[in-house]
Amino acid sequence: MKPSVAISPSGIREIFDRAWGVPDMLHLEVGEPDFPTPLHIVEAATEAAHTGSGYTNTSGLPSVRDAVVERLRRVHSLDIPFERVLISNGGVNGLNAVISAMVSDGDEVLIPDPGWPNYTMMIAANGARCVRYPLRAANGFVPDAREVESLISDRTRVLIVCSPNNPTGTLIPKDVLSELVDVARKRDVLVLSDEVYDEIVFDGDDVASSLLSIDEDAVAGVWSCSKTYAMTGWRVGYVATPAWLAPSVVGVQEGNISCVSTVTQAAALAALTGPQACVAEMRAAYEKRRDLIVGLLRGAGIDVVVPGGAFYVMLPLADGADGRAGALSLIDRGVAVAPGTAFGDVARDSLRLSLAASEETIAAATERILAWYAETDGGLALE
Repeated sequence: MKPSVAISPSGIREIFDRAWGVPDMLHLEVGEPDFPTPLHIVEAATEAAHTGSGYTNTSGLPSVRDAVVERLRRVHSLDIPFERVLISNGGVNGLNAVISAMVSDGDEVLIPDPGWPNYTMMIAANGARCVRYPLRAANGFVPDAREVESLISDRTRVLIVCSPNNPTGTLIPKDVLSELVDVARKRDVLVLSDEVYDEIVFDGDDVASSLLSIDEDAVAGVWSCSKTYAMTGWRVGYVATPAWLAPSVVGVQEGNISCVSTVTQAAALAALTGPQACVAEMRAAYEKRRDLIVGLLRGAGIDVVVPGGAFYVMLPLADGADGRAGALSLIDRGVAVAPGTAFGDVARDSLRLSLAASEETIAAATERILAWYAETDGGLALE
């Protein structure tokens, strides 16, 4: 016997697994905040664990859903009804629940290229097909709505948009977001907005524009506590869907996980309703790290697109270089980075560098990368 669907690990995991445990390795391959989870969040979870844990409503504890409603109002000026909010097992589960509710065998989902590799896994697991729309460095990694529209077919069910984007860090301008929503609405396609980096935005802005502010009936939004509050291992996210989609998404969630742990929901409640200074402090640190690495790379004559948010920088190699070969080669230099090949076709000759590391680590890793870059002609002369 054999499985009906074969899903390979991402190229990020390949590098992570090879580099893990290697002495003196400098890690810039994983998008995981290097900050500890704020103490008030940990204490709330500890208290909940002592109180006792049990099943909750599939959509989540009412108190946590209320906190999400308030957070979306406070941060994005959205007025999302309680009934359209679902607490998910991380942003991954939230994204997958929406995709599962929307597609069947043979359907198509439009995804950004470069884009987070887990999109392809979720889509394949649901029997659908990925269609990639390009984000080109020459255009600052901003999508072209007309090009996206040209890729929509009669089988297209979902358009995934991520801003700020992983892996590019691009903050898509609001007028382009509006164009994308208009295109999708006209073709009866749901926009699935991945907004997990919405409060990691630089250059004077505190938050990214939410696509739900454009049209709540044509957009489903997904957020997560993982990046905003340094809670990757806690696995709590949340979803806001159109009214017509909410019952189906809840049904998918019940079949997959029943409900999210009450302990981690208590942690999420503390994160959403507690002090928010930690968010601003981490955002400021990421921006400082971004300025550091961009300055080092540009100082060496490498023209990189300056990310407007998230915590990644895309390093272009020489034209025709192979990002995977470059990432594997850099492991021998004591640096782990994500290959552009992990994110699609457009950035095959690039590397993604994560800012989720200390300034000291970033500076040391960049020094090694630049030496390697010079010696290999931008990765083109690899043996």
